[in-house]
Amino acid sequence: MIQLDFYGTLVAASLVLLLGRGLVTRVGFLRNYNIPEPVAGGLLVALALLILRTFDIEVRFGTSLQTPLMLAFFATIGLSADFASLKKGGRVVGVFLLAVAGLLIVQNAMGIGLAKMLGLDPLMGLLTGSITLSGGHGTGAAWGTVFSEKYGLASASELAIASATFGLVLGGLIGGPVARLLIKRVQVPGCHPQETPQLPKGFEQPNKERSITPFSFIETLALIAVSLLAGNLLNGWLQGTALELPTFVCVLFVGVVLRNGLSALGLYQVFEREVSVLGNVSLSLFLAIALMSLKLWDLAALALPIFIILAAQALVMALFAIFVTFRIMGSNYDAAVLAAGHCGFGLGATPTAIANMQAVTQRYGPSQIAFLVVPMVGAFFIDIINVIVIKLYLALPFFAVA
Repeated sequence: MIQLDFYGTLVAASLVLLLGRGLVTRVGFLRNYNIPEPVAGGLLVALALLILRTFDIEVRFGTSLQTPLMLAFFATIGLSADFASLKKGGRVVGVFLLAVAGLLIVQNAMGIGLAKMLGLDPLMGLLTGSITLSGGHGTGAAWGTVFSEKYGLASASELAIASATFGLVLGGLIGGPVARLLIKRVQVPGCHPQETPQLPKGFEQPNKERSITPFSFIETLALIAVSLLAGNLLNGWLQGTALELPTFVCVLFVGVVLRNGLSALGLYQVFEREVSVLGNVSLSLFLAIALMSLKLWDLAALALPIFIILAAQALVMALFAIFVTFRIMGSNYDAAVLAAGHCGFGLGATPTAIANMQAVTQRYGPSQIAFLVVPMVGAFFIDIINVIVIKLYLALPFFAVA
């Protein structure tokens, strides 16, 4: 076994991103279907590691970087959340929340229905629904423990992690093709990058140059560090209470308070260019580490019935994005980008959603409303709504504790 430390993992992640950039640039299929660079490079490395494992060679990466990078990314989402801008997208946020809630209900109904048809415990269907797909690894691990201890479901945690991993892979693969299909249906004047020479905002078009200075960069780095520290402290205080939230939500909340509090007091204006640079770097490295660390043999070990349920969930996600999300969001270019983002966090996680949208906007042009709505809904509201939906399903008679 080869164990890479902090430095080795950082080098590997950087090389994965360079590999992904080269693949997307040179392989027409990846470019045409808007596959994110970290997904392209990370999956290729994960496949290579799967092949090496057949020769009894296993490579393991350090995990110390992954969580801080993810939290730093969510801190930058919070620091980018200007209340004045959010007011402009108020109605759009509300409509998108309806689409998100609808998907959660559909995912759980599909999972439970297929589980019963295949002769499985309905809890397995719920675990392969919104818990792991829209919820991700953290939510899946938490509910897996509950299902094992309270409901006596064997290997619930292992099933949750494998299902969330499957979703992460598919979420990064189907978003681009879905957007490409939808963009063919719309005519949006001036949607090409060359027609929008202004500086990009937020997380749009990550490859565009942004003018920054060393001092302003350090100021923004300090804001992110404060968000991480205060967010972790807040998470610790809320543990075991009715208000308990995932750590990344606490970090995002602190970022929002910092951004808008300092602005309201007239003390400091956040520089969005620096925030977007650090956010995009954190996002890219996080995804690279997450994807190159995938244990694809865990997916291969999934029982056929569970694999059938997850494959059906991926198909449902694509159809939901095309026929529901796209239509209720306006059937325009912004709606197509939103559909790609919904595929990202509807099957995987918010970072995957951002990467999907970046791959689309980098090629076709910016969508400010999509980058306003998806990060906030995917990082904050979806977890709250998901808990409510899951508890409503657990109240059904066939989930009664023995």
